[in-house]
Amino acid sequence: MKTVIQRVKRASVSINNKITAEIKSGLLILIGIEDSDNQEDIEWLTKKITHLRIFDDNEGVMNRSVLECEGDIMVVSQFTLQASVKKGNRPSYIRASKPEIAIPLYETFCKEIEKSVGKKVHTGTFGADMQIELINDGPVTIVIDTKNKE
Repeated sequence: MKTVIQRVKRASVSINNKITAEIKSGLLILIGIEDSDNQEDIEWLTKKITHLRIFDDNEGVMNRSVLECEGDIMVVSQFTLQASVKKGNRPSYIRASKPEIAIPLYETFCKEIEKSVGKKVHTGTFGADMQIELINDGPVTIVIDTKNKE
């Protein structure tokens, strides 16, 4: 699984010019899933993301997690994170999982995040043409790939 985690002041997902999900201060997580991803990846990634100390403490130092500041979380599937650009100029998405594999993993990831933070996780709509609006806070943007755990 590849993720792009952005600390945001706010974020929203729109489909056909209608907002379908929105959050205030917290994390926007873009996630790309490949066939080799599994429950172990989900558990490791959930713990890593929810404990990332990327929110300011009282001294203005990034020392608090989304758990500690009770921030909102939005998860959006993004198969293009699995793009390969090794050959030519047209990205290949051969590593991106098909919906029958990706959807259950995506849904499980969202449920694990919800369990970890103890509140609703807002989501995009898997496979939809979505428009994402956000105000990146910092900016703080972190890329995590479960294939590079060590």
